[in-house]
Amino acid sequence: MLRFQKFSVLALIAMSFFATGTAVEAQDATELTADLKTSKVYVLVDKTGLGHPHGVVGALKSGAITLDAKADAGQIVFDMETFMADTDEARKYVGLEGQTDAGTQKKDSDNMLGSAVLDVNKFPTATFDIESALKTDKKSVAGNPVYALKGQFTLHGATRPLTIGAEVITKGKTTRLRGKFKVQQTKYGMKPYTAALGTVGVADELTIWGDIYLKP
Repeated sequence: MLRFQKFSVLALIAMSFFATGTAVEAQDATELTADLKTSKVYVLVDKTGLGHPHGVVGALKSGAITLDAKADAGQIVFDMETFMADTDEARKYVGLEGQTDAGTQKKDSDNMLGSAVLDVNKFPTATFDIESALKTDKKSVAGNPVYALKGQFTLHGATRPLTIGAEVITKGKTTRLRGKFKVQQTKYGMKPYTAALGTVGVADELTIWGDIYLKP
């Protein structure tokens, strides 16, 4: 009888330990919601021929991420109608020098948003459906953890698999998520903008940064 009681106590301790571990794991995987006022998307559009590179900035329509989730880790929705070309903020973020006057900004933005390129009237959003968001063994230059965000990216009505390495910076209750990835316009059914019989244009490849602020 004494031996049975000892076994029962040990079993209860073991069950308590595993239950506690499960609870901690679930607590770590907390859904975070994007702050739509401070979160931004930046794009470097390089040039071909006699063209010139552009810096683009845009906002999010919605966003939620669950870090450490192995499945259903969230969704980021880009508000394509807010994208603007060559603002001072955008050019600085993507590493371009100089300024662009307001008239040229509007002209370039209209070309980008129009039916020949992004066609925002038909495709007002782009979406990153995040299947998993797991910590890697890598660190950023600043020593912050780097997560691998894996999922499906939908742009201009086309969907392709995408993995982003994202630095996670935690300050108080705010989590800042910064990541960069590249896409080719033609793989998403878009034709890179050209003018002057092709002597002026933009490159097929786009470099995209997400700078997202998240809160519980």
